[in-house]
Amino acid sequence: MKVPVVPNVPLFWIAFALTRPLGATAGDFLTKPVAKGGLDLGTAGSSAVLLAVLFGLVTYAHVQDRRAPGPRSAEREHVTQRAE
Repeated sequence: MKVPVVPNVPLFWIAFALTRPLGATAGDFLTKPVAKGGLDLGTAGSSAVLLAVLFGLVTYAHVQDRRAPGPRSAEREHVTQRAE
C-alpha cells in the first residue's frame, strides 16, 4: 500500500474548504430569481439538477474505470475467477 504524500485529514479539510464556496455559488445560481441572474429552479429543482450531475459524474467515472486496463481490472478478473 502506498503512503499518500498528503495525510488524509489535511487533504479532507483542504478539499472541504475549496469546494464549499463553489457549492454555495452553484446553489445560489440555481435558486436565485432570473431577474437577479439565477435560474429560479427552487430548492427541488436545484436538488434534481445537482443529483443528475452527481449521477452523471459517477457513471462517467465508472465507465472510465471499466475501460482502463490496470491493477483494478486485474483484481476484478482475479476475484471473478476465484468465485467460479
